[in-house]
Amino acid sequence: MAAAIKAINARIRANPVTDYICSTHFWGPASNFGIPLAAVMDTQKDPDFISGPMTGALVLYSATFMRYALAVSPKNYLLFGCHLVNFSAQSAQAYRYVNYWHLGGREKSLEQTAKDGLSDAKASIEGAAATVKDKAQDLASQAKAQAEKITK
Repeated sequence: MAAAIKAINARIRANPVTDYICSTHFWGPASNFGIPLAAVMDTQKDPDFISGPMTGALVLYSATFMRYALAVSPKNYLLFGCHLVNFSAQSAQAYRYVNYWHLGGREKSLEQTAKDGLSDAKASIEGAAATVKDKAQDLASQAKAQAEKITK
C-alpha cells in the first residue's frame, strides 16, 4: 500500500501543474479567497454595519501577508493576489467607515432619510386631501340636487 501511495505521489510531483495544485501554495490562497470575496460583497451594504477596528485589523493582516507572499521561496503570487484584493476591499471599507462615522456621512444619510419621509408624507396627505375634496364636491352636488328636488 505504501508503495502505491509513493508511486501516485511521484506521478503527481512529476507534473508541475498537478504538483502546484496539490501544494499549500495553491490551497492556502484558494481557501483564503473567501475573506476578500466577502469584503467585496460588503462594499454594497450599509456603512452603518462596518466595524472600524475589524476593518483596520484586516487591512494590516492583508498588508502583512502580501509582504509574506513575496518573501517566501518560491514567491506565492496567488497568495499575493488574494491579499491584494482583500487589502483593496478593506481599504474601501475603511474609507466608507471614516466617511460615515467621522466626516458627516451619517448625518447626511439621516437627513436624506428624513427628507424622503417628509416628501412621502406630503404626497400621501395631498392624495388624501384630493380624495376628501372630491368626496365633498360629490356630497355638495348631491345635497344641491336634493334641495332642488324638494323646492320644486
